[in-house]
Amino acid sequence: MTGEGLIRQAVARSLNVAEARIGCGVLGDIAALYARHFSGPACLMADERGWAAAGPQVEAALTAAGIPCRLHIIAAQPRPKPTVDLANALRAALRPGETPVAIGSGVMNDVVKYAAFTADIPYMCVATAASMDGYTSAGAPLSEKGFKKTIPCRPAKVLVADLDVIAAAPPEMTGWGYGDLAGKVPAGGDWMIADALGIEAIDDVAWPMVQEGLEGWLSQPARIASGERDAIEGLFLGLTLVGLAMEAHGSSRPASGADHQIAHLWEMDDLHHNGERVSHGACVAVGTMAALRMYDWLLARDRLAIDPTRLAGVPLADKEAEILRLFGAGEIADRAMIETRIKHVEGAAMTARLGRLVEVWPDLAQRLRVRLWTADRMAASLARAGAPVDSADIGVDDTYLYHSILKARFLRSRYTVLDLLDECGLLEAAASAALSPGSARKVGT
Repeated sequence: MTGEGLIRQAVARSLNVAEARIGCGVLGDIAALYARHFSGPACLMADERGWAAAGPQVEAALTAAGIPCRLHIIAAQPRPKPTVDLANALRAALRPGETPVAIGSGVMNDVVKYAAFTADIPYMCVATAASMDGYTSAGAPLSEKGFKKTIPCRPAKVLVADLDVIAAAPPEMTGWGYGDLAGKVPAGGDWMIADALGIEAIDDVAWPMVQEGLEGWLSQPARIASGERDAIEGLFLGLTLVGLAMEAHGSSRPASGADHQIAHLWEMDDLHHNGERVSHGACVAVGTMAALRMYDWLLARDRLAIDPTRLAGVPLADKEAEILRLFGAGEIADRAMIETRIKHVEGAAMTARLGRLVEVWPDLAQRLRVRLWTADRMAASLARAGAPVDSADIGVDDTYLYHSILKARFLRSRYTVLDLLDECGLLEAAASAALSPGSARKVGT
């Protein structure tokens, strides 16, 4: 089935997305789409960059059709930060009876999504870049009190993505989207591990929505970077289908693993490079490389060596002490402790888990080798797509990267390769191996 066919099938199954129009010139249909799914006036919400990409066309089309429009444009410089506070401000700006129309890419969609959800109204999204996978996802990754989390909420009722607009987006934004999609490679490996250990079963609906087409969507990085319409369409269809897979599964597990956990740390730190806040997709691209380097290191070992002292597990109190040491007291440490308590096991349960790991590892390792990309292969593709590859590309040095890897496992209750490595007593060595090739610092302290 084609990507378009898969999206139609997924939209038909969706509880919230009524229509997704992706193609060249589809902005010309926006008034009819609005009239079909909404009533009353529209509030067009965008930052200045998103508005310049598609706002005037949307306003003109709706106005010509007799649909009242009001504009709410926010500054694009500095780059808006995806926070609950910004989403709440947008909700407060809505007038009774208005339908919000998000015009832009990742941040704008996420904050309008949350604003609409908390106002209990549907919204329309006009995408302006293939920069992330959240247009159709049932969650908004937002920071609240400094802690970034994915908050469950309804996706856009209608998604409109004009490929003429998408292909004209700044190449770096398309590179971010490629990086976000690339993260599904190690995320798939993480889900395979959780499934094999009986922690979280693979979803037979959501898994193929992401993993079956992933190789093809990532196969044309140079053509994506040059803005070729059919390659951009493939990337955008993939990102859209990933979002629908997250909605179908009820969480971000189909799309997010250790790569995103590492990336979220940098986003919570408000990472800046060259005077700009580093985007989500750029952080994920580098997080993906770190995760794949750890996988390469792990899968190159002849056997899975488990530190005997770890057989009964690290006591929860020791993990809580480490969280305080790594994060310091505060909101982030408090949330990390909550997430860690959810997935913590020790004693007989840990001994049983590690016994199962040893038993399933030969088969699991072979399946991971088949499914995963090597770090070298991914690095070449990310570079051709115009996405960052090494941590230095986003202003992260080796020490920062190393400690980010050690901290990332505490951010989510989701089981990933970080947890497997930690439970085997191998995380510090793997984190050292995740540093950029040629780094002089191959051990961490």
